[in-house]
Amino acid sequence: MSDASGAHSSPVPTSPAAIECRGLTKNYGEGHGLFDLDLEVRAGEIFGFIGPNGAGKTTLIRLLMGLIRPTSGVARVLGLDCRRDGLEIKRHVGYLPGELPQYPGVRAGHVLTFLAGLRGGVDPERIRALAGRLQLELGRKYADLSHGNKQKVGLVQAFMHEPDVLILDEPTLGLDPLVQREFWRLVGEASARGATVLLSSHVLAEVEAGCHRMGLVRAGHLIRAGSLNELRDVRSHRLQVVLREPIDPVDLATVPGLSDLAVDGTRVECTIRGPVSPLLDRLVPRSVVELDSRELSLEEVFLREFERTP
Repeated sequence: MSDASGAHSSPVPTSPAAIECRGLTKNYGEGHGLFDLDLEVRAGEIFGFIGPNGAGKTTLIRLLMGLIRPTSGVARVLGLDCRRDGLEIKRHVGYLPGELPQYPGVRAGHVLTFLAGLRGGVDPERIRALAGRLQLELGRKYADLSHGNKQKVGLVQAFMHEPDVLILDEPTLGLDPLVQREFWRLVGEASARGATVLLSSHVLAEVEAGCHRMGLVRAGHLIRAGSLNELRDVRSHRLQVVLREPIDPVDLATVPGLSDLAVDGTRVECTIRGPVSPLLDRLVPRSVVELDSRELSLEEVFLREFERTP
């Protein structure tokens, strides 16, 4: 279920894997590609694949769609081998590529009618309803559309046949905030009827709000994967403290879970991972005048992962 903002709030599905990767590798050489990926995305789950440009997100999606062949390892969608059963997989998948094809001289509605005819079994009313929800003008020429409006055409064709799996490469790129919100509603509806959604993004905030689980990828390697709480492990907080008496940084250096310590006389700033009480035990004898604490955001957690990973 999604709230008014499109944020996903239902529990993580526990059904069998709809997408499965084991040792999946695509090596382009010189450290480029995707390496030794082990990943499961459950049926009905919304999974966000997060990382900067060039991290390997699109490579994974192209491997799942059978558009490129792996160097080693295996990938399956709905139990079908992505290398051997690509045609059958495409019958069950709604796919949004990172780079949309060009359709010169035709209107957006014609593009969607043509694609629906190739796929078969698509209700024309479904196309019109999706276009309305995404604020897409079907009568405009495709070549004249902005990138954001071309993205809407791509999203309509991905959702129009109510697929069992949605694989979407940077789906919100170029969309305005209201259309982004409607997109996440569509994703939530697809998940609610049992469809599996895997999407790539570099926008951490929207994935945090909209996905059951997410994975962080860097330089072709999956660094971490899990729910928001799992990725945070033990909760981390950023503290700013004002004391009545100055303190020596050495007195705080052995506090468990402490990092990013900065001491300026009576002012202390630090990050604490886990219980705060061991830190307070060191500070209270100096008389705490002010204390401000906030939990680190998902973006800050991921950025710290990037900093720690070579």
